[in-house]
Amino acid sequence: MRIAYSDHMELVVKGQYMKFERILPIVNLIDLSSNNLWGEIPKGITNLSTLGILNLSQNQLTGKIPLMIGAMQRIETLDLSCNRLSGPIPPSMSSITSLNHLNLSHNLLTGPIPTTNQFSTFNDPSIYEANLGLCGLPLSANCTPPNDQNHKDDQDDEEDEDDHYMTCFFISMATGRLSCGILGCMWQFDSKQVLEACLFSVH
Repeated sequence: MRIAYSDHMELVVKGQYMKFERILPIVNLIDLSSNNLWGEIPKGITNLSTLGILNLSQNQLTGKIPLMIGAMQRIETLDLSCNRLSGPIPPSMSSITSLNHLNLSHNLLTGPIPTTNQFSTFNDPSIYEANLGLCGLPLSANCTPPNDQNHKDDQDDEEDEDDHYMTCFFISMATGRLSCGILGCMWQFDSKQVLEACLFSVH
């Protein structure tokens, strides 16, 4: 079943057909949990500005959480757990200051967990569990900034190069001999192959 909605309601009451226009903007609660729904969450759902409770848990929803979910400023309870939602937690979600119950567990979400506003009060790691790509508090997985990782890689490369030269130095010392003359002393390499390997194998 794919999620879709239209901004009206059609009812048959006592044999009489009635159509109510613009009914959804005043809806306060939507609970479609455990309905085997599939597909993406409609972006238009963020237009339901009076919605206080949204429960879409235990379905087969895919795609990303709508980017403009922060427009739902009256949301107090949001449960999107047990789906296949991917991508980051939208930054706009941190602007929902009325949010007091959140569950995003058992999805495929990635990236850092927001830390501002209401998110600073969500200290229970279970609301994010089973999202292997999420990082940051209250989870134990730390978020490593890309620049820091690149800096670490550069340091590792420099250390590897230094180790390489030190290894070459000791090998050269072991395979050469010291010759002294009028102009001083110099170390002669007995193995040309060792010298070439040391000079040209640095990556």
